[in-house]
Amino acid sequence: MPAIRYAKQLIDSGRLGTIYHLRATYLQDWIMDPQYPLVWRLRKEACGSGTHGDLMAHSIDLARYLVGELTEATGMMETFVKRRPLGEMSGGLTAQAADGRSGEVDVDDAVAFLGRFANGALGVFEASRFGRGNRNGNRFEINGSRGSVRWDMENMNNLQLYLEDDEKGMQGFRTINCTEEVHPYAGAYWPAGHIIGYEHTFINIMHELMRGIAGNFSPEPNFADGYRNQLVLDAVAQSAQTKQWVTIPS
Repeated sequence: MPAIRYAKQLIDSGRLGTIYHLRATYLQDWIMDPQYPLVWRLRKEACGSGTHGDLMAHSIDLARYLVGELTEATGMMETFVKRRPLGEMSGGLTAQAADGRSGEVDVDDAVAFLGRFANGALGVFEASRFGRGNRNGNRFEINGSRGSVRWDMENMNNLQLYLEDDEKGMQGFRTINCTEEVHPYAGAYWPAGHIIGYEHTFINIMHELMRGIAGNFSPEPNFADGYRNQLVLDAVAQSAQTKQWVTIPS
């Protein structure tokens, strides 16, 4: 996404100064009805974990890309609806078992954790499928000594930026529509102000893959990033069980 790549440029160039905080949330609400069936995403044998591996994985990935590696974490998880009707969704309708049978939900509905980055920054993370009114609330804010950035997936072309160096009286978060030719990827599409959509991010992924093949290098994210992401997920899950801080392997 142009806005994410541009945020990365601002951070790496030092425009935000020393990074102190990252706050990330990923909220959805699609399983809040207790009668929603026990689909595969709610069964550990099929997906490994619930909201943690489904939503939190994206927030961790963004955090690692923008701020750096996490070194330790402490977290908690909760399953709000313990049992659900057996069945799957078909055409938006629930195909429940005729005899009204139910099954145990053995994955998390919500997860939250605190993390510490290798560069000393602090991270606050929250993911939930019980965030009423949030269809795909993937958001973050990063605070540095010289400025801050905010981003919201549901408004993916825009990046909010605050710079402390702005003139007094004019300071405040500005909204940057990341569709100018100077913004990453944006120059390959429409004129400035003509926003791109979620589907265009997959075109950009293919572009990065082809660029890597042509240049004989591995584009990022790669399998190593997936592995590092999983180490963080595992540490948080372990912490939720032990109720202690867990060191993330380097």
